[in-house]
Amino acid sequence: MKEKLYEIPLNDAIDRDDECLFCFLERKAEQELMDFVLGSCASYMESDTREATDRTGFCRIHQKKMFDYGNALGNGWILKTYYKKLIKEMKEEFKEFVPGKTSLKDRITGKAGNHNSVSAWIQGKEKTCYICDRFSETYERYVVTFFHLYKKDPAFREKLEKSRGFCLHHFGDLCSGADEHLNDRERKEFYPVIFGLMDRNMERVSGDIDWFIEKFDYLNRDADWKQSKDALQRGMQKIRGGYPADPAYKQR
Repeated sequence: MKEKLYEIPLNDAIDRDDECLFCFLERKAEQELMDFVLGSCASYMESDTREATDRTGFCRIHQKKMFDYGNALGNGWILKTYYKKLIKEMKEEFKEFVPGKTSLKDRITGKAGNHNSVSAWIQGKEKTCYICDRFSETYERYVVTFFHLYKKDPAFREKLEKSRGFCLHHFGDLCSGADEHLNDRERKEFYPVIFGLMDRNMERVSGDIDWFIEKFDYLNRDADWKQSKDALQRGMQKIRGGYPADPAYKQR
């Protein structure tokens, strides 16, 4: 079966034998977005990119990763125009703000302050992030492609059944995705496959963590580490996703 262009990322990811192929895709896509925003292509100097970053800003996690990336001038330019837009909006919010009266019921129920327009404006700002939003669009396509390959490509399905499974975060997304992308017959076949896959691999990682701890017993000081040397980071990844042991991604 000839591989299509949009199938390449999923096939590459499953060939990596990672604890979660979607964690691998997420890290790669995030790094590519960091390169786009702050890398040598200097997209931060393009007006359309800056308009987008001014509109959405960046979440706390990606703001820190952008700082670690190392392009001080690029970060400075992004902050320069973002601040100007932010301050303009803030002044408008302050101008239109009218303190609301708190009812006795709101004071009793603890809902006082829930109708504050400035607070609502800030909360809206914290719900958007240029990198998160761009990745979310890409991730949705990855999930669609995953189910396409699962249904159409026997080789992909075989690799999946022999893989290390998924982190719990992305596993939950696949369970939701199955209800959307598979019919009744396909779901009946799919769930036993991924349930068994997760069961085996969660037990495997749990066993690696057990042996990691046992290695600190002096009686086992000369015993082989087996697969447990990196059990902590893999164990953390399996629960929440991501790569806890990764160094900061920096400008190349």
